[in-house]
Amino acid sequence: MKSITELINFNEGIVLESGKRLDAFDLMVETYGELNESKTNAILLCHAFSGNHHAAGKNEDQNIGWWDQIVGPNKAINTDEYYVVCCNNIGGCSGSSGPTSINPNTKKAYGSDFPIVSVSDWVNTQKMLMDKLNIPQWHFVAGGSLGGMQALQWSIAYPDKIKKAGIFAAAAKSSTQNIAMNEVARESIRKDKNFHDGNYIEHNVIPKNGIKTARMLGHITYLSEKHMDLRFGRKFQDDASKIDKEVDFEVENYLQYKGEKFSESFDANSYIIMTKAMDGYDAAGKKDSLDDALKEIKAELLIVGFYSDWLYPPERGKEIQIAAINNNIKSSYVVLDGEHGHDSFLFHSEQYSKIIKKFIRS
Repeated sequence: MKSITELINFNEGIVLESGKRLDAFDLMVETYGELNESKTNAILLCHAFSGNHHAAGKNEDQNIGWWDQIVGPNKAINTDEYYVVCCNNIGGCSGSSGPTSINPNTKKAYGSDFPIVSVSDWVNTQKMLMDKLNIPQWHFVAGGSLGGMQALQWSIAYPDKIKKAGIFAAAAKSSTQNIAMNEVARESIRKDKNFHDGNYIEHNVIPKNGIKTARMLGHITYLSEKHMDLRFGRKFQDDASKIDKEVDFEVENYLQYKGEKFSESFDANSYIIMTKAMDGYDAAGKKDSLDDALKEIKAELLIVGFYSDWLYPPERGKEIQIAAINNNIKSSYVVLDGEHGHDSFLFHSEQYSKIIKKFIRS
């Protein structure tokens, strides 16, 4: 599979939804396949909270892309047929401008001074990327969870620039419970003694315990109760492979492992920025209702939910479908059995992949 990874500069900068301005910013971008002569085969992938630009295949560190089961040669999103683009969103920590980047005004890492960004800001920077790549229209924009919110926002903000949208395990806005859980995670980071009001880089420390706890909490919400029972049950962890001596059960050890790995690779300020963007998104925007917000959509929508997802349960996708029907927008709504809970959108199944492939080609 042909892939190219590059850092693209935007020296023109951008005014964010908050009113603050980034005088310049960078996007780390990964592309797969080739753009055809008519420029009609371009697909944009929007990553979820902890994702990045590396969506498929193995990178130089031998890490497998976050959507590798769906994206690649002869897969649901076929890179032999389509030109696939994925970028790390601003505010992230995988190469694009974010809290760990150098602030040109201070010559130090932005830290907590990096401005809060929104889903709309991400879509606007992706539109700037689209223009730089000379792509006139996306054939398909897709993502799961927070990525699905971006796909929905694309169809609202740029109706003439998107032909089809895939909105997977997502919602038009986060629920009160979603926001509450994210706030507990953020508070665990802020209360870490090494957080230093977000300026921990200056102190040469990392709020590791806070990030670890936040990830452990978040990871529980991504899994289904059935999957956790089948995988772990109430089995005890053997002493030789315990991550922490206080661990008794396998599920505890698993969460300790996931939290530990995440704390070594993800920035604490990025965690706060990403979850704030998720909490703050409301597709209705300044309109009176979701129906009103979707009125200008021209793209065909594919909305997929999973029965085992309790973070963004299927009825959240149904809300989008109903608003689409009320506006005579061509759309499909499917609920699948995926055993992985909220994370089911990341995994291949014959039915899921067949639905995506058929929708893209229709």
